[in-house]
Amino acid sequence: MCGIVAYVGPKKAYPIVLKGLKRLEYRGYDSAGIAVINESKLEINKCKGKVVKLEDIATDTLKQGNIGIGHTRWATHGQPNDVNAHPHLSNSGDITIVHNGIIENYASIKEQLQIEGYTFESDTDTEVLVNLIDYIYKKDNSTLFEAVRQALNEVVGAYAIVVMHKDKPTKLVAARKGSPLVIGVGEGEYFLGSDASPIIEYTQDVVYLEEEEIVELDLDKGMTLKTIKNENKTPFLQKLELKLEAIEKGGYEHFMLKEIYEQPQSIIDCMRGRMIQSKGVLNMGGLQEYEQTFMNADRLIIVACGTSWHAGLIAEYIFEDLARIPVEVEYASEFRYRNPIITNKDIVLAISQSGETADTMAALELAKESGATVFGICNVVGSSIARITHAGAYTHAGPEIGVASTKA
Repeated sequence: MCGIVAYVGPKKAYPIVLKGLKRLEYRGYDSAGIAVINESKLEINKCKGKVVKLEDIATDTLKQGNIGIGHTRWATHGQPNDVNAHPHLSNSGDITIVHNGIIENYASIKEQLQIEGYTFESDTDTEVLVNLIDYIYKKDNSTLFEAVRQALNEVVGAYAIVVMHKDKPTKLVAARKGSPLVIGVGEGEYFLGSDASPIIEYTQDVVYLEEEEIVELDLDKGMTLKTIKNENKTPFLQKLELKLEAIEKGGYEHFMLKEIYEQPQSIIDCMRGRMIQSKGVLNMGGLQEYEQTFMNADRLIIVACGTSWHAGLIAEYIFEDLARIPVEVEYASEFRYRNPIITNKDIVLAISQSGETADTMAALELAKESGATVFGICNVVGSSIARITHAGAYTHAGPEIGVASTKA
C-alpha cells in the first residue's frame, strides 16, 4: 500500500516530506524516495529499504528547496531496488512523478514511446507514465497541467499521482482514480498525502480529490480543479476531525498494542449518542432516510475484505437471527468480478475501516449500477466509501495506524 507526500510553499520541503513519509510507514513498503526542486535544479534521492535510509543519503541542496514530493513504494512492476523506487524522472530530466496504483496498458504505451526515442531504466509502469507526460508536454507545447490531463486520458488503470517540473518551482499537479489523495490547504502553501496523517500537523483544511479529478496547486494562481475530461469543478473544503495526538504512539511500544488497548474506549465512542437506554432503542441518523428501504429489502449483502470480511461473517449470524432477513457475505475482490445477481430490493452494506479499500469501492459501484441501495460502515470521515454510498455510519473508532485492523 504505497504512500505519497508532497509540499509546495515558503517552508523547506524536505523535512515536511520526510516526516510525512514516516507517518505513512504503517501502510507497508519496500523502498522510499524524495525529489526536491532547488533553484531550477531537480534532485532525487531514493533507495531500497526504510525511510530512515533517506536521511543518510540526503544532500545539502536536497534540504533547501521549497517544493518536493516523496513516496513509499510497495513493489508491483519490478523488484524492490534503488532503480525501481519512486520518484521517477523523465528522459529529459525535467519532470518527475510519484504514483500509487497500476497502469494496465503501460506495455503498449512503452512500445510507442520507444519508437519516439525514449529509453527506460526501471521496470516500472510509473516511468512509462512520466515519459508519456513529457512526450505530450513537448509535442503539444502544452502546460504541465494539460500534459498530465491528456496523458491520463490515454492510460487504463488506477492511480494517485503528483507531478512536478523543474522549471515550475511554485506548482504541483496531482490526480486520482481508484487510489486516495488528500490536499491540505495552508496559508500560502499546499500539502498532499495519501491520507491525512502527514497533513494534520500543519492544517485542518483539506480537499479530498474525487475519482478522475486533476488539480493544479499554484502558489501564484491558487487551486484549479477539473476532471480529466476537462470539466471545471469547485473544490470542497472540509475540516479534519483527526487530532495529531491520535496518530502518535502515546507511550506504547508500537501502534498495534496501543490500538488493542483502545478497544473498550472505541466501543464507547462508537455507541455514544446512538444508544438511548431509557427507550431501549438505537438512534442511527444515517439510517433514518432509508428506514423503509431497509424494512422492504429482500436481502442484505455484506461486502468487505480482510478483517472487515470476518466482521461481516459475525454480522450475518446476528442479522439473520434477530431480523430474519437473508444475508450473504461476499469477499469484495471476488464479488466485483463474478457478475453477481443484484436487484433494487437488495441492500449492499460495505465494511471498510479506511473507507478506501479499492475492491470494496469497486463492488459498491457495481451494486449502485444494478440499482441496489448501498450503505457504508467505515471509520474515516470524508473517505471515498463515505462519499459514494447512499447512506452510512461512521464507527468513530479512532485512527488505525497498525496494519492489522483491531476495531472492524
